[in-house]
Amino acid sequence: MYPRDLRYTKEHEWIRVEGTRGLVGITYFAQEQLGDVVFVELPKVGTVVEQGKPFGVVESVKTASDLYAPVSGSVVAVNEKLTDQPELVNTDPYGEGWMIEIEMADPSQVNSLLTAEQYEALISK
Repeated sequence: MYPRDLRYTKEHEWIRVEGTRGLVGITYFAQEQLGDVVFVELPKVGTVVEQGKPFGVVESVKTASDLYAPVSGSVVAVNEKLTDQPELVNTDPYGEGWMIEIEMADPSQVNSLLTAEQYEALISK
């Protein structure tokens, strides 16, 4: 259910690390709780994000929720597909539904995030 190659935040974001960059999205659990996603507000390329601070908003038919940066760094890519197809967050949260890519300021911050096992324990409570 939760890919083992990712790290997770307590706020339900995931990050897939490749070198000094990290691809970020929200978890299956998060999109399930939100319901049908109708809008995603993301930062522009070049925006500096800070670990644990909001970087955007995801809106569903039920609610709007802030998105929190799993690590600090600069946004180097934004998933433009989500502008016209926000439902990708629901249908493919770990693939086509990714949100931003960050050039990490300090890759060691990833070590403070949850493993898949720790995340599963968190959401099973």
